[in-house]
Amino acid sequence: ESGLYGLDSPLQSAEGLLVLPDSPDAFNACSALTNFSGAPPAGGSPGWLALIQRGGGCSFADKIRLAAERGAAAAVIYNYRGTGNEVLPMSHHGAEKIVAIMIGNLKGMEILRQIQSGMKVTMVIEVGKKRSLSMNIFTILFISVSFFVVAAATVGCYVSYSARRLIIARAQSREQRQLRARAKKAIEQMQLRTLKEGDKETGPDGDSCVVCFEQFKPNDVIRVLTCNHVFHKTCIDPWLLENGTCPLCKCDILKVLGVEMDVEPWSEPVQAPGSSGQRPLSTVTIVNEEDNLSETASSGYDSVQGPDESAQEAHASSENDNTRPVSGESQPTAVTVVSHGDNPGFEEDETQVCEGR
Repeated sequence: ESGLYGLDSPLQSAEGLLVLPDSPDAFNACSALTNFSGAPPAGGSPGWLALIQRGGGCSFADKIRLAAERGAAAAVIYNYRGTGNEVLPMSHHGAEKIVAIMIGNLKGMEILRQIQSGMKVTMVIEVGKKRSLSMNIFTILFISVSFFVVAAATVGCYVSYSARRLIIARAQSREQRQLRARAKKAIEQMQLRTLKEGDKETGPDGDSCVVCFEQFKPNDVIRVLTCNHVFHKTCIDPWLLENGTCPLCKCDILKVLGVEMDVEPWSEPVQAPGSSGQRPLSTVTIVNEEDNLSETASSGYDSVQGPDESAQEAHASSENDNTRPVSGESQPTAVTVVSHGDNPGFEEDETQVCEGR
């Protein structure tokens, strides 16, 4: 059990029979008449120890000095009631002849009950090892430094990650703004028309804007896309900035104008009918200029033509074998080009185009 040497006590070992003061009222040994009648005869070996209660209105020095005068080899003082096993260093200047220690109240009361029940209790006091304060300080410093290092590394990683995310987000936002500005500039280059009375779009057979589903009216400002489809300017401009394709034929208008809003990782090669599948054929986009309007043939244009227009085109091609179109509007031309790998004789021209009009 742990006890604590007094500040003025010699740091020596002691042992012997524990003896109580004669009267319960004198357990604190504050009276000069206090005796220890249960002590063995003087000169006996190994001697006896006085068990004294703390308090009673006298000092530690008075208690220890009285025990030394009665022949005790050591004075064992147990703490106040209610303090548990707490101990504190005792100052007893002037009473340095015998060993003096303090033990906790719980341990003192346990020994007291055993002695009062008639049991003989022997105590051995030995000098314990001094606690290594330097080791405790080293452990605390090591744990503290480790904690701060881990905390600093965590905060550094978080700050680095947040900064990287912020830089990427700002770069993406800046790139997106640049792309939208380019797309808006490219869209503004497409033809604008103000409808008038007598235009085919305002006639009884005229189409409606597929974005707002309203019929075209005179004085409406329309935009003509590269695929020849017309829409209200206020309807199609936001649509193109958001989607980039024609609402009817799904032609990638912005890509045709040289602006790619979304970059696809890769696309499947398109094979021409009847090909062996070993080498894909290339596709070419033809741009025809008429009345300062850039019109591009798209893959979805044929799908939106009515049956009457297809029949007219077939009839026109049978009557006129030359390459002149029947109407003033440019007709889409399907073009296929053999890739370099399938054309061993290719040297100078990049493409060999066969146009059938």
